[in-house]
Order: sequence, then C-alpha cells, then structure tokens
Amino acid sequence: MSIEIKTEDLLIPLDDYLAAGMHIGTQVKTESMSPFVYRVRSDGLYVLDIRKANERIRVAGKLVARYEPPKVIAASCRQYGQRPVQKFCEVTRAKPVVGRIVPGTLTNPFLEVYMEPDIIIITDPRADVQALEEALAIGIPVIALCDTDNVTTNVDLVIPTNNKGRRALALVYWLLARQVLRERGEIQPTQELGSTIDEFESRQI
Repeated sequence: MSIEIKTEDLLIPLDDYLAAGMHIGTQVKTESMSPFVYRVRSDGLYVLDIRKANERIRVAGKLVARYEPPKVIAASCRQYGQRPVQKFCEVTRAKPVVGRIVPGTLTNPFLEVYMEPDIIIITDPRADVQALEEALAIGIPVIALCDTDNVTTNVDLVIPTNNKGRRALALVYWLLARQVLRERGEIQPTQELGSTIDEFESRQI
C-alpha cells in the first residue's frame, strides 16, 4: 500500500508499523473512528492512518509522564493485550489490571483489589467497558486503543490502532512505554528501551 509520510516525524520506520499490522482495521467503521481511517481496501477492511496513530502515541506519552507511576493503570481483558500491558507496567512502574476486572476495583475502597489511579489506559473500550465505566465514575482521564469498530464515547484520548492483533498490541505498548520514559527523562530522546518488542508480545496461541 502507498502512504506518504515524512519519515522524520515517525517514532519508528513506516515499514515497522506496517509489518506489525497496526494499521489494519476491521470491516466495520464507526462514526467516531471515521477521522482516523485512511482508506478502505478492496476486501472491505478499513485501514487506519499511521500518521494519526504516531501522533497520538506522542501525545499519550506526554500525558502519562505527568503522573506518578503508581497512579497510572493499564488494563486489558483481551488475551493478546495482557502481556503487552504487563510489560508496559513493568517498564514504566505503572499498575496492570489484566483479565476480567472485578467490579468496584476503582470505586469500592472496601475491596482487596481496590486501586486509586489518576489516569487509565485501556486496550479496547468494548472489552474493557467495566474499567471505562469505573474511570468515568471517578472522573479520571481515559486513554484507549481504538480500532475502526470502536465507539469512543467517554474516551479522552484515542490511539487509533489494530487492538486485536498480537504484534500490533506489542508494538503500541512498546512505543508508549518508550515515549513515557523519554518524556520523564529516564532515557534520552533517542535512546531505546532495555526491552524489545518481542518481550511485549503475547505468547498465547
């Protein structure tokens, strides 16, 4: 496919984004995701705009870096998102919530699993709806990885991406972790993470 992007603006080479399938959407396009769609393929799959994904990862990195690490939560019910979330949290010292979220995790202080985050990252607004609703109830910002079929209601910052693919999820969380550490000044602006994208990728089959 042909996408014209200034390479100096990209966090990684365009080919790396494409190889991970970050741009591959679904055959459904919601109204709220229309601004992030680049085109539709002949097979009916919508293609996400890599430039906008790249830009939103930069913005998300700046936003997350403003918060104390233990006050940042990343969540994923989706199987392929759980390893990336855990690794992201390990690298950035945030707190992971993987698998089914216990109702009241963010709203009921009497629960053992109760947390008081200042910001949350969710992997899919549909799958992680419990986390989304509880974040809304306590009034904290929500960053969400959103595919072409997602509705973005109550999401404060959309990162348009394939949120179902194993490699795509690994790449997004790896890039976000790198940006957060760069924005905090924990690594240099051109420095790489100590962890590879492969380490972020789910090993589930």
